[in-house]
Amino acid sequence: MCLILLAYQKDPQYPLVLCANRDELYDRPTANASFWLEYPGVLAGKDLTHGGTWLGITRAGRWAALSNYRESSETQTGTMSRGALVRNFLIGTESPERYAEMAQRQAHQFNGFNLLVGDATQVVYISNCVEGYQVLTPGLYGLSNHLLDTPWHKVTRGKQALDSVLKANSIKITALLSILADQTPADVDHDLLDAGLTPELEQLLSSIFIKSDNYGTRSSTVIQIDANEEVTFVERTFLHMDGSYQDRQYHFGIV
Repeated sequence: MCLILLAYQKDPQYPLVLCANRDELYDRPTANASFWLEYPGVLAGKDLTHGGTWLGITRAGRWAALSNYRESSETQTGTMSRGALVRNFLIGTESPERYAEMAQRQAHQFNGFNLLVGDATQVVYISNCVEGYQVLTPGLYGLSNHLLDTPWHKVTRGKQALDSVLKANSIKITALLSILADQTPADVDHDLLDAGLTPELEQLLSSIFIKSDNYGTRSSTVIQIDANEEVTFVERTFLHMDGSYQDRQYHFGIV
């Protein structure tokens, strides 16, 4: 389970605010966010198993974020790594809409995915679990492991919290990271999903921030692009289950 919250042209000071949690097995090999040696303009973490990534931005202001689509059936083997979808957009030059068209043609090669891609001109949502793609209008969006804005507990709660931060005119990194640290689970009697798992496991996975014995929130990331096209990128990586973490911050202007 993952969460991506996006405020797109909702605030004149920050036309883009993106907050994301990556939830994964604790033992999956991962490189923290940095500028890639092979593509120096790309800032992203890296999945060391397959070489792709889940979230990143470039010095040119191209960005992409991915979540897996939670399917009731088992995932197919022999498919391409979904992290390649983010990687290929970041290292490419196609417009978001053109990339969406290309990704749609290749969608059958991947297990279920959700993908957001954007630049200075547009933001596009793509999924291989629904027909077509969606060019986003200015607004507030939430994405977990189902379709865009599906009202899961963590999506609804995260969007409400981000909306409150925007309305307070205090879009600080600390406030955005606090949203991503929320461990409040869904109500067992009202908000819990019925998707084939035990109620206990569904409740564990329902919170914005997840913590368990072998799976949970590995990192929280905030990306801000301000009206002057200055980028702030903060990645908080969680080191141990005791809550200790390490922050990395990057600041640069879009070129």
